[in-house]
Amino acid sequence: MATLVAPPAGGSTGGKPKEKKSQEEIAAEFQQLRNQQRNLVNNLNTIEMDLKEHKTVIDTLKTVESSRKCFRLIGGVLVEQTVEVVLPQLELNKAQLEKLIEEGKEQITKKGLEINQFKDEHNIKVRGQEPSQPAGSEKEENAADEKSSGNRNVLVGNL
Repeated sequence: MATLVAPPAGGSTGGKPKEKKSQEEIAAEFQQLRNQQRNLVNNLNTIEMDLKEHKTVIDTLKTVESSRKCFRLIGGVLVEQTVEVVLPQLELNKAQLEKLIEEGKEQITKKGLEINQFKDEHNIKVRGQEPSQPAGSEKEENAADEKSSGNRNVLVGNL
């Protein structure tokens, strides 16, 4: 049989008020927000690398005749198709990746605003960060570092 417990007399039914958080809880929540933003940036970088690879393959396939056979890796399975079949699929995937990149940038911006709001609410100062430095600069530096090291080569041969 279930028993019901009456809420406290203060009228708040949802845990601790925001003002009553300990320093450790605030720090943990702030770190969680920063980790979420970092994960978003990493995912965005991965998608941007995929887009770059798609562009390279599309440019290469446009230079060969459409009846030529090519191989495509789909879900771990190598499939033999012709260029005229693969090229439209790759262009569609490229358009979808571009859309994902735009959505990812919006999510990163929203997360940055959320982090800044949290910092302001709880008067958080980040060590080593000047007050005039925008919060998104760390993200941009990481993205620039990963882009410069993410160059890949494509080998094209005659089949």
